Amino acid sequence: MQRKIRNATVGDLGAINDIYNSYIVDKPTSFDTEPWTMNERTAWYAKYRPPSRYDLVVLDLDGEVRGFASSSPFRSKAAYDSSVETTVVLDESVIGRGFGRLLLEEVISRLESQPDLHRAYALIALPNEPSVRLHLELGYRSVGVLDEVGYKLGGYHSVQILELAL
Repeated sequence: MQRKIRNATVGDLGAINDIYNSYIVDKPTSFDTEPWTMNERTAWYAKYRPPSRYDLVVLDLDGEVRGFASSSPFRSKAAYDSSVETTVVLDESVIGRGFGRLLLEEVISRLESQPDLHRAYALIALPNEPSVRLHLELGYRSVGVLDEVGYKLGGYHSVQILELAL
């Protein structure tokens, strides 16, 4: 099996969209409630075009995109510019094989090389113990829980906030 972590390209957007959308319809992992269209995904991708300070990398297994990780603006107000949010999403067929770690390590490494960044945050819908554990193992620390902050699939869901000093 050939495995590569690489920068995402426009050609990867279909696979990224399929992977992400698989978590929307019947899982609380994403607080989106409607699948993304390709037009929405293409507009989203614009923030990753050079010379962007944000990163989008994919897991390429034998020529197929099977996961992705990104950094993105934490909030839109200017005072938050030194903070980013990180995200990692895997095709369900590769969960538990260490690929999420590889993707997130790559994003963190890139963030650490940017002197104007101070903190990275991960917001994880609960329950999701594997994701929380991964982030803690990579140096994030829990800074709180937004209790029952989102309503999806007939119930309220909490979000754990994890912080990484860069």
